[in-house]
This record gives sequence, structure tokens and C-alpha cells, in this order.
Amino acid sequence: MRKRRPRPALPAPDKSMFLLVRLAPSSVALFRFLLEGYGHLALFTVLDRQAALLKLVFSPHQEGAVREALAAIAESVDMAVEPWPLTARQP
Repeated sequence: MRKRRPRPALPAPDKSMFLLVRLAPSSVALFRFLLEGYGHLALFTVLDRQAALLKLVFSPHQEGAVREALAAIAESVDMAVEPWPLTARQP
């Protein structure tokens, strides 16, 4: 069995990235289950329980992987991914 070469360590990010996820309240548990299956690429907090508005938090180094995971999850869960309002206004 071949040994894997360790990946070079990435520098620690200065800040996290955020996205908003809107889905049906009944789909939050399934979304959580599917997201955890991607190795905890991101975590989320519920901003509005009744509207099922979630704030997704992740490392900028993982943005591509997070977007790929969200695209795959969207095949099972009807959801909308939107930019985080605070980052959308920055130049």
C-alpha cells in the first residue's frame, strides 16, 4: 500500500466566508445530514427557524469544494443559495 504524501499546509485564513441557504423547514435535518457527509466542509446556523434561512460559514480555501457540495445537495433538497449580504456590499 502506497503512503499518501501530506498536502502542504495552507495559511490560516484571515476571515471566514458566508452564504445564505433558503430551504423548506422540513428539509433542514436532511440538509445537515448531507452536509456532514462532505467532511464538515462548512457549518451553519439557523437565522430564521420558520423561514428555514441558514447562514453557512466556511474557509475561503474551501469555497470550490463547498459550492460543489451544495450543488450535489441541491439534487436532493430543494434550496436556494444566495450571497451573504455583508460580503456583497464590500468593494
